[in-house]
Amino acid sequence: MDRRGLINGLPKPIPGGDRRSARDKGTRYIRRLFHFQHMDFQFATWQMASLFYSPQKVYRNFQYRKQTKDQFARDDPAFLVLLLMWMIVSCVAFVVLLGIHFLGFFKFLLWTIFIDCVGVGLVVATIVWIICNKYLIKPSCRLTEDVEWGYCFDVHLNAFFPALIILHLFQLFFYHIVIRYDTFVSRFFGDTLFLIACAYYVYITFLGYSALPILRNTKVFLYPMAALLVLYLMSLTAGFNLCRTLVDFYHYRVM
Repeated sequence: MDRRGLINGLPKPIPGGDRRSARDKGTRYIRRLFHFQHMDFQFATWQMASLFYSPQKVYRNFQYRKQTKDQFARDDPAFLVLLLMWMIVSCVAFVVLLGIHFLGFFKFLLWTIFIDCVGVGLVVATIVWIICNKYLIKPSCRLTEDVEWGYCFDVHLNAFFPALIILHLFQLFFYHIVIRYDTFVSRFFGDTLFLIACAYYVYITFLGYSALPILRNTKVFLYPMAALLVLYLMSLTAGFNLCRTLVDFYHYRVM
């Protein structure tokens, strides 16, 4: 057993130990990406479904992982692999809807994966990781605990999935029927759908950080809800269809 000093009854990390540990965890995670037989896809599927009707249950498992494996972040990439598959399916659906050529499909897929999901996730996870460890961590935990960057990225992936399904798949069933027309009903339906998708992202993000016992004042993650509501009301008043604008943006970006 490592000899470590105790602070408030908790082990004091050896200098540099956290960095080595994070690097080792990241290496193992990447290595498992190439071993599908070691991934628990059934459990990852349950997590994805739970994010819609009971996201609290998903974060209870994160707490259990901390107790058993000493980390909140996922050590099984099955969720990420399934998320990539859903992004491929959604891109195929958009290609059919927008009549994009075959090469455009790959361009749209690359944008969706590396910009919309991974790129935005890297930025959001890093910003929130800094804010949590600098301002939201409890003083009693500051010397012994910290928020893992990998966990911040997992929270982003959790919050991204329902928004992806709502805006990239669900809305497509109604696009030609309702959303694409310039009527109040179309705007109301499209803007409400956009609001629900964004609200899912904010709420699941809030649940992710409120599940960490080392953080305080996690209600700040709910503050964007007010901005979303203002945006929703302004878009309805101004006759702005957010879902149709999103589809037009995707078409412009690819073409």
